[in-house]
Amino acid sequence: MNKLIGVYGASGFGREVMPLVRKQYAHLNKEAFVFIDDADTINDLNGYKVITYKDFLERDTHNKYITIAIADSKIRQLLADKLIADDIQNIDVQADNATILDNVELGEGSIICHHTCLTSNIKVGKYFHANIYSYIAHDCIIGDYVTFAPRVSCNGNIHIHDHAYIGTGAIIKQGTPDKPLIIGNGAVVGMGAVVTKDVPAGAVVVGNPAKPLVKK
Repeated sequence: MNKLIGVYGASGFGREVMPLVRKQYAHLNKEAFVFIDDADTINDLNGYKVITYKDFLERDTHNKYITIAIADSKIRQLLADKLIADDIQNIDVQADNATILDNVELGEGSIICHHTCLTSNIKVGKYFHANIYSYIAHDCIIGDYVTFAPRVSCNGNIHIHDHAYIGTGAIIKQGTPDKPLIIGNGAVVGMGAVVTKDVPAGAVVVGNPAKPLVKK
């Protein structure tokens, strides 16, 4: 076997990503694909071997590739740094029915799931995850290690900084060219939130209109 492709993460998202990877590399046999899970609690998942990262490194295969299918952006960054240190190439994953139009710049390590849409004049940083039915409209800038859960609606002229997490069904109001709407570094936008104004770095916002979460 001259190629080994690993999906790092054997939880729900990893199981969704594996078929995309398999289809993207349809010329390879099924044995060329593995899940990577350092918990080392299962050996087989959906007909694929589950191995640890250590085992992955020790496999007698010259060409090794990984996609990181883990939602936690901090862990994703740690793993990405580990791949660099071990000289393992990451792969970009893109569903065959995703729509990417004009002047869209995608950073390395992205995962673009089914029925997502990136329209025009968009810049996206590295290790971005866009889950099913999400979209990014024109003139948006997305940072590194940003995560979109399913059905995120990111309208035009929005800047989302590194490590932000946008929850399922969230809607972000369109900004303007002279005043883009900003989601700050590490901010969390809750499920179904409607964001109508800037979200500070590290804030957690929920509701319609989105407001800071009040802890009880």
